[in-house]
Amino acid sequence: MEPSLHPASAVGHRNAAASERARHEQHKLGKRLRHQVGRAIADYGMIEDGDKVMVCLSGGKDSYTLLDILLQLRAKAPVRFELVAVNLDQKQPGFPEHVLPDYLRSIGVPFKIIEQDTYSVVQRVIPEGKTMCSLCSRLRRGALYAYAEAEGFTKIALGHHRDDLVATFFLNLFHHAKLASMPPKLRSDDGKHVVIRPLARVAERDIEAYAAGKQFPIIPCNLCGSQENLQRKQIKRMLDEWERQVPGRIEQIASALADVRPSQLADPRLFDFIGLARRGDTPLPDAHAWLAGDTCERDW
Repeated sequence: MEPSLHPASAVGHRNAAASERARHEQHKLGKRLRHQVGRAIADYGMIEDGDKVMVCLSGGKDSYTLLDILLQLRAKAPVRFELVAVNLDQKQPGFPEHVLPDYLRSIGVPFKIIEQDTYSVVQRVIPEGKTMCSLCSRLRRGALYAYAEAEGFTKIALGHHRDDLVATFFLNLFHHAKLASMPPKLRSDDGKHVVIRPLARVAERDIEAYAAGKQFPIIPCNLCGSQENLQRKQIKRMLDEWERQVPGRIEQIASALADVRPSQLADPRLFDFIGLARRGDTPLPDAHAWLAGDTCERDW
């Protein structure tokens, strides 16, 4: 009969086994994220040979994960590209200024901290109790675009993930009456910048698990105050409830964003409904004729 393990030894054995399982799960998760990000980069042509990529780092789980995965992919990528982490210090009260520089130095990543007091501007312009996010976002984007242009960056990488793209689709649907989302890759309105979202196919829950396993030094995002009435948070609660009821629903919606059928929607700018199954060359009456009732005056 084999002797039983000492209680302390048994606990140590269980802890070691649990740690090994955690390492294995983290390894699998990292592999999945690298595949999803690499696939998105390839499918949308996000990064090209010689690119200088500005990785916008906020201190949240998404941007930390973005930088980490891009660093891993760069080591084996078929093209050469440069990564520089850039953070905008908006002078929010209580912002821990040392966290990001300390972390980036520890992993040997070149970085730049831009200091711009957009917080005071937002506080002065937005009435108390109103949502500040829209103005804050515009100011932040302007500062980052200006720095990217000055430093010759060819791509600007943002940490928006799959769930952000889906939430934005519903925000536009419910509040702006249009079918639109965040594209994985876009050119800015002024034509000067190309913005990429390499996490476009990565689920938020996977990012949360990955960031926890990596123990990134997360900076809380509530420095400007909690604004639970934000429309985006309402959409997120709706999507979370849908996912609980039907697991996989968010992934289905995300897949639909990449499988658009203009002929099965109703936008005449995207599909030639007028030219569909035309009989002969007789021109159709225009909208003015229809609205004036002119088409009803004919003798049939």
